[in-house]
Amino acid sequence: MTCSDFLKELTDYLDESMDAQTRAELEDHLQWCHNCYVVCNTTKMTIEIYRDSHLYELPDELRGRLRSAIMSKCKGHEGPCT
Repeated sequence: MTCSDFLKELTDYLDESMDAQTRAELEDHLQWCHNCYVVCNTTKMTIEIYRDSHLYELPDELRGRLRSAIMSKCKGHEGPCT
C-alpha cells in the first residue's frame, strides 16, 4: 500500500466502512509510515473536536500570532487577503 492509496481510503477507514482485509492493510501501513500516521491521527482529533461542538477560546496572544502568520502568508499570494 502506498501513501496515495492510504489517503484515498482514509475517509472509509475513519468511518469504519470497509472490509477487514483493506482495514488490515491500512493499519499495517500506519505501523511504518509516520507521515500517514500523523495525517490520520490529526484528522481523527479534528473530527473529535468538531463533534464535541464546544468552542475553544484562544488566548489573545496566540490569536494575534496566528493572524500575523496567516496575513504574512497571504501577502505572498495573488488576490485579496482581509
